[in-house]
Amino acid sequence: MANSRALSFYRPMSHDTLIDLETLNAHLDDPAWVIVDCRFSLSDPAAGRRAYAESHIPGARYAHLDEDLSGPITPATGRHPLPDPARLAQKLGEWGIGNDTQVVAYDDMGGILAAARLWWLLRWLGHSACAVLDGGISAWRRAGLPLAVQQPTVRPRRFEARPDARLWLTTAQVEALNGEEILLDARAAARYRGELEPIDPVAGHIPGALNLPTEDNLTADGRFLPAEEQRERFLALLGNRPAAAVVHSCGSGVTACHNLLAMEAAGLRGSRLYAGSWSEWIRDPGRPIVTGAR
Repeated sequence: MANSRALSFYRPMSHDTLIDLETLNAHLDDPAWVIVDCRFSLSDPAAGRRAYAESHIPGARYAHLDEDLSGPITPATGRHPLPDPARLAQKLGEWGIGNDTQVVAYDDMGGILAAARLWWLLRWLGHSACAVLDGGISAWRRAGLPLAVQQPTVRPRRFEARPDARLWLTTAQVEALNGEEILLDARAAARYRGELEPIDPVAGHIPGALNLPTEDNLTADGRFLPAEEQRERFLALLGNRPAAAVVHSCGSGVTACHNLLAMEAAGLRGSRLYAGSWSEWIRDPGRPIVTGAR
């Protein structure tokens, strides 16, 4: 694919779910756009920063899941608590993101890990102009598009956070769900069934939760399924219930954002996030757990 950077820019309708390689490539020099590299490995938290230093999409800043996109862990929280809104707003401003900036997030897992997390965090803070790069840096490399080693020169901006508490649920709210909602667990099927648990100290799932692993949102090459196919997958679970009936869960509130993004990209708007997810649920040994298939 040829590198065809636009020579002049206009302000089109913002991109708020997914963005393709061609569109991002055309806006690499657009001062109204900011790219954020979100690569991260749960098994090696320094790996993403190393990969960024080796090469990244030109102009990209680096966001670390633990340090930038999560808050401090406490005895009552899961592994990736939501960050303090004011602190996150300061970090966004340091990256040159203002309230009118088009943000593009990417990782090397099809958006499953921290790219979708940043996308959701920005929505939570009232900023809808954020999209995840479909296929991530892997697709970017396969297309022969430019890469950089140097860190960009950033002009800090002010980002005003307007957090919306209606977009996520606390553990107490999940405990109070009445059966009208669908709790959708994004973890791999074996973890959901409690057959293995490589990360958390307790295996299983929250009673009543259904399982839809995030990997199923993607094609073999790491891109999102076509919107209509994605939509049918979720509608099969919804039945006659609206998209707003879905509450997304996972291990720590990170990969659940990928299922939420997949729904939004398929035109199914309004689902919510259980931010603490399984790792917070099991903090209290008195909470019930289930193993096996539902």
